Amino acid sequence: MNCTITIGLMLLVGVQASYAQNPVKMKYSGSNVATTINLQDGTITDEELLAGHGALGAFTYRELHADTNDPQASSTCSTGPYFPVVTGAGVFRFQDGSLMTVNVTGGGICVDLATLLGHLTEEYEITGGTRRFQHATGTLALVGTLNAVLSDASGNPKLLTNTGEFEGTVLGVASPEEGQDERR
Repeated sequence: MNCTITIGLMLLVGVQASYAQNPVKMKYSGSNVATTINLQDGTITDEELLAGHGALGAFTYRELHADTNDPQASSTCSTGPYFPVVTGAGVFRFQDGSLMTVNVTGGGICVDLATLLGHLTEEYEITGGTRRFQHATGTLALVGTLNAVLSDASGNPKLLTNTGEFEGTVLGVASPEEGQDERR
């Protein structure tokens, strides 16, 4: 009887460990580019194309988000104009083929007029995915630095480098072995 209880507890702990809370940090680099896509009137839509590595493995990330066209007041941006992110979503693709999806829930770009660098912050809600991220939930935050590479005729940046880090908590991630059984 004690052996059965011990085995049952070991199995329960094993299942909980495979779906445990995972604090994550993931460094990245890549680019931002303005697109002609219109996610919301009165905004500019940007596409982020990033690659990196971290606690969940090597990944690529693609995001579309809309920033306000006009700068807004912000208590966290004292160096220049602030452009809030109003909507967006993204997809992480990990080296094992698993996808993790996120919705943008906040953030913005603070432009430092002295250095002409953009300081990007974004908050995300994890909405699931495929394979090992099928049941994933949690939150992530991005902190990055943008640097203009190419501007349009009016001087507005259109292609920027983007370097930084994602940090947060991911819940409900299956172990890589379990995720391989759920091909979608």
